[in-house]
Amino acid sequence: MPQDAKTSKDRTGPASQSLRGSNQSGLRAYNQRLVLSLVYTHGSLAKTDIARMTGLSAQTCSVIMRELEAEELIVKGEPIRGKVGQPSVPLSINPDGAFFIGLKVGRRSAELILINFLGELKATLRKSYPWPTPPQIIAFVRDGIEEMVEGLPEPLRDRVAGLGIATPFRLWDWTEQAGAPREEMDLWRDCDLRAELASACNMPVYLQNDATAACAAELVFGKHPGLSDYLYFYVGTFIGGGVVLNGSIYSGRTGNAGALGPLPVAGPDGKPVQLIDRASITLLERMLKAAGRDPSPLWNSPDNWSGFEDLADEWITIVASGLAQAIVSAASIIDFEHVIIDGGVPTGIREKIVAATQAEVMRYDLRGLDLPGILPGTVGHLARALGAASLPLFDKYLIDRNARLGSA
Repeated sequence: MPQDAKTSKDRTGPASQSLRGSNQSGLRAYNQRLVLSLVYTHGSLAKTDIARMTGLSAQTCSVIMRELEAEELIVKGEPIRGKVGQPSVPLSINPDGAFFIGLKVGRRSAELILINFLGELKATLRKSYPWPTPPQIIAFVRDGIEEMVEGLPEPLRDRVAGLGIATPFRLWDWTEQAGAPREEMDLWRDCDLRAELASACNMPVYLQNDATAACAAELVFGKHPGLSDYLYFYVGTFIGGGVVLNGSIYSGRTGNAGALGPLPVAGPDGKPVQLIDRASITLLERMLKAAGRDPSPLWNSPDNWSGFEDLADEWITIVASGLAQAIVSAASIIDFEHVIIDGGVPTGIREKIVAATQAEVMRYDLRGLDLPGILPGTVGHLARALGAASLPLFDKYLIDRNARLGSA
């Protein structure tokens, strides 16, 4: 199966309070996931809160909570005493109840991370390269997972629940832009990376488009709570994005919704080009090379771009122009409440991109449009790997807003 084949394990997004449980014993697994999802979303809940939100009986809730506590997925807090009745005992997620590994395969670097049940980073490994090949990625992941798992206390090592992969689909289509040899990038055509890594690491493996995974990380772990409809841009080696509607990732018919890189925008001569040519780190790399300067910090030091601020500012202006065109076009189709801009760039650079894009959008004739609010992303360069790690988290333990009662 080629790498761009869709996976059936694309589950992202927080649990919804509107989901209801069932008191039928055959749906116990679903009810467990529902309770975990609600506790995960709210931080902590008492049994009475869970019963009210789910419609489950107090007895059913008690049974589920005992089971989850026995599996060490939740922990009890200190009782909260009220004026009347029994004290309320809050339940919260056990951070060490499960662990998840996320892999980002980029065109210039790969990242492997280990997170706990709350999405907190426990370990990270990074590998840079001029271009990726299947053998080097497989070896990096195999060795990296062994190192990460051995770094956990021995009683926790069997709690690693799976590996999620975030990768650009159809890597071989971007050979020229990546400056890679055709014969090496063509190796991806016949590589089923998910199957190869499942065989190498002996755990469930999930696959998702890298920009969609970054969007999922912002949705699940980001610091913009309450946003339900937004367009997401991730400025990486190339640019990609995602669409969030009604609080959940919208993947589209083929799983490629929000593939913003090919969006037509005006080039420097006014002729149409793709957004990927105007709003990607690759463009800054070319600018640095043309000026005889070392572009390696772009890939080796994603949090520090000191030493070429002049060219970075010039690049930000170009990026903002392309993003503004894309935002106005998208707002004409879907009245997004917000636009979120993130990327594999330092925080200061991201803030400048957002400010410049806000100013650039205001140059357009916006009559008939409600301009979405433009916000900075809050996850940063680890967004793709973190979104990848969330795939086994949701598939094994949580449910999203689009889940149906019988789908778990």
